[in-house]
Amino acid sequence: MALFLASKVTGLAREMIISARFGTSPDYDAYVAAFRVPDLLFQLIAGGALSSAFIPVFAGYLARRDRSGAWQLFSAVTNLVLIVLVAAAALAAILAPLLVRDVLAPGFTPEQQALTASLVRWMLISTVMFGVSGLMMSALNSHGHFLMPALGPVLYNLSIIGGAWFLAPSMGVQGMVVGVIIGAGLHLDAQLIGLWWYGARYHRTLGLSDPRVREVGRLMAPRLLGLAAVQINFWINTILASGLGAGSVSALNYAWMIVLLPEGIVAQAVATAAFPTFAALGAQRRFGELRRVLCNTLRAVLFITIPATVGLFVWRTPLVRMLLERGQFTAHSTELTAYALAFYSLGLIGLSVTEIVARGFYALHDTRTPVIIALVSLVLNTAISLWARGPLGFGGLALGDTTANTFEMVALLVLLTWRIGGMDLKPLVNTALRSGVATIAMAVPLLWAASHLGTGHALLVGAGGLVVGALIYLAGAALLGMPELPAVWSMVLHRQPGKRAQQGGQLVRH
Repeated sequence: MALFLASKVTGLAREMIISARFGTSPDYDAYVAAFRVPDLLFQLIAGGALSSAFIPVFAGYLARRDRSGAWQLFSAVTNLVLIVLVAAAALAAILAPLLVRDVLAPGFTPEQQALTASLVRWMLISTVMFGVSGLMMSALNSHGHFLMPALGPVLYNLSIIGGAWFLAPSMGVQGMVVGVIIGAGLHLDAQLIGLWWYGARYHRTLGLSDPRVREVGRLMAPRLLGLAAVQINFWINTILASGLGAGSVSALNYAWMIVLLPEGIVAQAVATAAFPTFAALGAQRRFGELRRVLCNTLRAVLFITIPATVGLFVWRTPLVRMLLERGQFTAHSTELTAYALAFYSLGLIGLSVTEIVARGFYALHDTRTPVIIALVSLVLNTAISLWARGPLGFGGLALGDTTANTFEMVALLVLLTWRIGGMDLKPLVNTALRSGVATIAMAVPLLWAASHLGTGHALLVGAGGLVVGALIYLAGAALLGMPELPAVWSMVLHRQPGKRAQQGGQLVRH
């Protein structure tokens, strides 16, 4: 858990250094837009779609103690991913100028479009490496090993920090791209060490006739559509924001990164640790225990994300000032980013709960239902973004995301409850209500402080508000006798979240 937190801390440090170097400049707009192409390829070919399909099948081999079959499956899938990624990256590199000009960023100036296309081509190198290392992370997670998968992002972030700090002054945003490529290599090396520890064996096979490889493909296919919907949403935001003035793309990206910080620390960490347990319980058809583990996990997530949502909204300007306002990131940049954060922050609960609930479906080998909901969410998001960008500018794009994420959460939760034969909603409602009361007690003084003290020293005001707000919330939770308080504290201090998750899902005991 400590190393996972370190990855989020280094990610935050990365954004702080990048913001000081580039602010909300046109060059950084180009850098953010350039990430969309390699990220699309990674997500569709080797990202979450593959891991959600690979882990249940790979974990099945491990449960049967068939390690030879497990590594044959791993080798076949890795070889297929590598071939497809190299071919796709080569094609994307050739078409980069057309993609940027006609699809990704039509609102950019010709100079920005040329820079974006150049950055896309270099970043595609990292995509190939991430494709292989991502599959390795899935294999390690299936073993209940989270050390090297957590170390990889730390090394990646540190490499980008090095590129921004040492190379960007002379190379501009290209210096950060160098950091991206080196960081991807270090990320891959960390996973290789982990696989060596578990005695991985490589086989030269594609496994096209292997029914287990086909099972991975079958499970992956629907999930691809869901991730495609997510990536299309990012592209739509970039396309629309590229025509809303300089800094719009950057401001949306900074605000999104701030929202992802608590979402990553809480929801992604818990979901990653709990997914192998979900998969094992689903494979054994132990739905009663799956309901209990799922409910406890959701309570832990709600306990943290409800106050985090309100805190981000109320304290958004002091928070952005504290984290980012230095160097080229001016007061105007703070204003732009805080405006986007006001809309993005309201979607934190939806993002976090969806991380957990979607994995419940994957554990049941159902990747189709989340895809259908994701596609509906994409349509909803696009409609709201197109309507709201007129009166709200790029804030309307963030509002579209938040609305779609909330809809996705509700729909998936209802459908999964029906799928596993019900869920005891009383504990969830109880957690939400009591957490809401404690959050109100926290929000009132923060609202007053934001209006009266918001222009003081950035670090003192920003950090002070976070500390005071957290203490008020925790005191309120203690007074209300919330059982999640000691349970979450135990989870944070635990050093082996994967082991904790495998021991019956005891991430939350109450």
